Amino acid sequence: MRLKLEKRQEPSMAMLIATPILAVVATMFIGMIVFDFLGIDGFRAVIDIFLTPLLASYKWQDVAVKAAPLIIIALGLSVGNRAQVWNIGAEGQYIIGALAAAGVGIAFGPVGGFFVILLMIIAGMIGGSAWAAVPAVLRTRFNVNEILSSLMLTYVAAQVLSYMVGGPWKDPNGRNFPATAPLTEAQSLPIVVPGTTIHLGVLIALILPFVFWLVMSRAVFGYQVRVVGSSPQAARHGGFDSRRTIISTLMIGGAMAGLAGALEFTGALKAINLGFPSGYGFSAIIVSFLGRLHPIGCLIAGIVLAVTYVGGQVAQTTVHIPNATAGIFQAMMLFLILASDILIRYRVRFVPSAKPQAVAGE
Repeated sequence: MRLKLEKRQEPSMAMLIATPILAVVATMFIGMIVFDFLGIDGFRAVIDIFLTPLLASYKWQDVAVKAAPLIIIALGLSVGNRAQVWNIGAEGQYIIGALAAAGVGIAFGPVGGFFVILLMIIAGMIGGSAWAAVPAVLRTRFNVNEILSSLMLTYVAAQVLSYMVGGPWKDPNGRNFPATAPLTEAQSLPIVVPGTTIHLGVLIALILPFVFWLVMSRAVFGYQVRVVGSSPQAARHGGFDSRRTIISTLMIGGAMAGLAGALEFTGALKAINLGFPSGYGFSAIIVSFLGRLHPIGCLIAGIVLAVTYVGGQVAQTTVHIPNATAGIFQAMMLFLILASDILIRYRVRFVPSAKPQAVAGE
């Protein structure tokens, strides 16, 4: 008997839903084995990483704050991915969005209020969108691969951040530490749950998936994105402009990354320093694929990834695992979800082994 992959006539919807769950379970199981092999209590480590943030009520606010930027960025990336446009530079767009918001805050000085906060958020979206427009133009005008151009711009954004917080925007009262001056309370997002750190940005992150779901499932734009992603030739015959779709999806992804940066700056951190790049832009790629490029799936997957962030911090204290463990788990989930995609398009069958043919003359 041998295994044979048989192509399905239509992708399996059951496996489409099941494989992300299986990927998370398999990650937990593999992690448990690896930790035990390294002499660490694997069961305790996996429980602390995946379950403690959900079971301990005092950790819920940390999960919510961590999940917000992951969900927002993943929503933007999922739109582009549906059109076969691969924006890998969301981290850079996240940084530029935060810097744009900080520029507005610095320009207004101590003045705050709803109008200033709204301007900061809009500036963040414009900044992220403008940064994403560069690989969009390079792709449509010069056929430059957007994966490479968007990724390289991330490092440019990091250098821009380093220059701004270490030079023109450095807090004069910060004891020479490279960081912007902290926002005043009037320039910060309001707390929506009293007694917690859950700010308005978290509420926005919970609402946006449903907005994106309506756009992608009910609007002409969502249909256009799906057609361009599945068949550019069919899109051309249907009157859809592939170039315009590429530009719009990349800029939507940049706008969402910039929005996440602005909300993180005005809601959670209140200042920008050299440690502001947090890897959210890269982790959101995992969120979008784990969520099957579906807005509601991105909401759930963002919470799962946020749990690993918070749980990784818990496990560092309880079982003394390395700081990079959460990233390892996230990468393992992405690998497993991509590897399991084969089950969506193919079914596994056991077939009899072929009998060796007799050689003539024997």
